[in-house]
Amino acid sequence: MTNKIIDIVAITACPTGIAHTYMAAEKLEQAAKKRGYTIKVETQGSMGVENRISQEEVDKADVAIFAADIAVSDRERFANIKIIEVPVHQVLKNCDEIFNQI
Repeated sequence: MTNKIIDIVAITACPTGIAHTYMAAEKLEQAAKKRGYTIKVETQGSMGVENRISQEEVDKADVAIFAADIAVSDRERFANIKIIEVPVHQVLKNCDEIFNQI
């Protein structure tokens, strides 16, 4: 049996967009790598948008994870993809639970 590589796009965002945003991004990247999944994480916050996910990357992805405590900007990019939405603290406390939903 061949395991399909899962392609994930994710957005992390908190009101200040500093520590928790980047900590959540790192946790998601580590969890994806551990499972052999590919992931690209865009961060949003007071520093603006960093590592922006292109429409091509969204279209190629199997799922999007929004780990956000604020509204995700340009959300319409993800209209045709499954979205898992969680607060940032859930990624920091139990990232495995999120990946079990994929």
